[in-house]
Order: sequence, then C-alpha cells, then structure tokens
Amino acid sequence: MLVENVMTKGARSVTEDTPIQEVASLMCLYRYSGLPVVEGEKLIGFIAEKDVLAQLFPSVEDAMEGMATIDLKEKAREYKSIMSRRVGDLMTRGAKTVSPDMPVLKAAIIMANNRFRRIPVAEGDRLVGMLSLGDIHKAIFHQSLTQA
Repeated sequence: MLVENVMTKGARSVTEDTPIQEVASLMCLYRYSGLPVVEGEKLIGFIAEKDVLAQLFPSVEDAMEGMATIDLKEKAREYKSIMSRRVGDLMTRGAKTVSPDMPVLKAAIIMANNRFRRIPVAEGDRLVGMLSLGDIHKAIFHQSLTQA
C-alpha cells in the first residue's frame, strides 16, 4: 500500500502571511496538529501547534533561574499577543515530507521517528496532500478486514 492510496488530497494549507489567529482557529476547529505552509504550490514549511505553544515556554535563562521566578499566569496572557503574529514568524522551514509513491509503513516509521502526527506529501517541492497517523491506521485496519 502506497501513501498516495491513503493520503488526504487537497489538504488545507496556509501562507507565510496567514495570521497565527487564523491558524489557531483552524487547529482548534478541525483538530489539525499542523498545517503545510506554501508559496503558490511550492511547499516551504510547516506550522505546528508546538510552534505556537513554544512561544509561551520560558527561555532557557529563565528556567535556569528556577520556576519560582517565572510568572506562569503572565506567560498564559502572552498567548493573546502571539495571535497577532504571522505564520512566517513561527513556522519550521524546509519541512520533512514523504512522497506519494512511498510505502505507507515506511512513511509511518518516518513519522514515528520524528514524533509527527501529520506529514506533508510532496512531489519534489510541490504539495500534493497530507498523511496522518489516522489515515494510516484506517487503511491498515480496512486492509486487514479484506484479507481475513
């Protein structure tokens, strides 16, 4: 079974100029853990929940001083200011991808090794879909039913 047989085609994507508030809304509404970032059809990066939430983490210097000196309530209030930023400020550039002709289990290994729940599917640098662990699980489940 190949990635192209189980991936989501026409995956939702965002651009570098997309407001983080819009991305957060999509993530909350559709339960996306991340979205590909494109320039036209060219995949240029990925924005994940962890990229947004990492902005709330204390700096290494603050953490070295001890958690008692960090105002966690103030950190939580900073979330609102993060919403005014753009995807280009927080995204991971040069995102890892899988290809449509890759075996599904090989893609699953790449995802597991990188602790990804979703990964862009690309032909060269052109985004052609998204693959999630749920897509893989569902495909393997259905295949096991037909082989029984």
